[in-house]
Amino acid sequence: MPNSAHLTEYADLPVIEFPPSEAGDPAPYHPLPSSEELAAAVAAPESAAWRLRIDQFEAPRDFPAYFARFVAEVDTSRVRALVIGMWGDGYDTPPTVPRDLLIAHAEAFPSLRALFFGDIVYEENEISWIQQSDLSPLAGAFPALEELTVRGTGDHAVGDSVLDLHLPEHTGLRTLTVQSGGLPGRVSRGIASSGLPALENLELWLGVDTYGGDTAPRDLAPVLSGEAFPALRYLGLRNAEGVDDWIAVLAEAPVTASLDVLDLSLGTLTDAGGRALVDAADAFRHLRRLDLHHHYLSEETAERVRAALPGVGVDLSDVQTPRSHDGEAYYYTAVAE
Repeated sequence: MPNSAHLTEYADLPVIEFPPSEAGDPAPYHPLPSSEELAAAVAAPESAAWRLRIDQFEAPRDFPAYFARFVAEVDTSRVRALVIGMWGDGYDTPPTVPRDLLIAHAEAFPSLRALFFGDIVYEENEISWIQQSDLSPLAGAFPALEELTVRGTGDHAVGDSVLDLHLPEHTGLRTLTVQSGGLPGRVSRGIASSGLPALENLELWLGVDTYGGDTAPRDLAPVLSGEAFPALRYLGLRNAEGVDDWIAVLAEAPVTASLDVLDLSLGTLTDAGGRALVDAADAFRHLRRLDLHHHYLSEETAERVRAALPGVGVDLSDVQTPRSHDGEAYYYTAVAE
């Protein structure tokens, strides 16, 4: 499961977690850096992606005090990458707390180029439970930011603490990723209507309808037309429950012709989608890579896809088997709840 372990690398840098002020009892899957590793990172802050994370069940839970200590003890003017993990209890400490702290201290991070907001694994909080907020002001506070990754879109059933990511203008952003168990069309429309002239990589986890994933092709129409992001070379429509239905759409979409990589992995691709790929192979033969891993294709259909796309690096690894309940087959994305 992609959200089963904390990041060990981000933006081509090793992740170093800034430790709490008091010795906690980290879970075995999440060791803190050794004193030597921490000292080396403090001496060269640009050499690491710094994770700021406090455990919701361990002291201290005061994220502002923890953040202030980080700014005081690390030369943040040299920090190139930040990873924001748990900021405490997601309800007692809303996502606006780390967001607003970063905005208020933006001048202290002039070298920041990559930001991961929400490095939260399922043992801490299911992806569909991660509270989020309007992150447009956060991205706007860092005009030199080149890479932004967000995990979680908020509880859309409740309507509070939900993600918004419409960026009227950001000339620096080259990579934008939103990981979710269900991506609402409202969020997709905000992204698709953003002004991101330098964007080369767009990765969206569409997820399932049960957790708010109602993004449809019409929500991404400006992207699919090729007009929204003219520099786009990688498009990921990942973790999608209805990925079969996207094949014909992508075959006709003008944006596909300019892509180097199309990523439809982590979803529920079945033989119906595989046959659609074969039938529309001409639209995809120019691709350098087509990522389909985590799929439900039969061996016969997988071979037909490979044969139809001989010059494309097609990833058909991680074959899944449908689960049967009362005689009916069920297909699951890699991440949902």
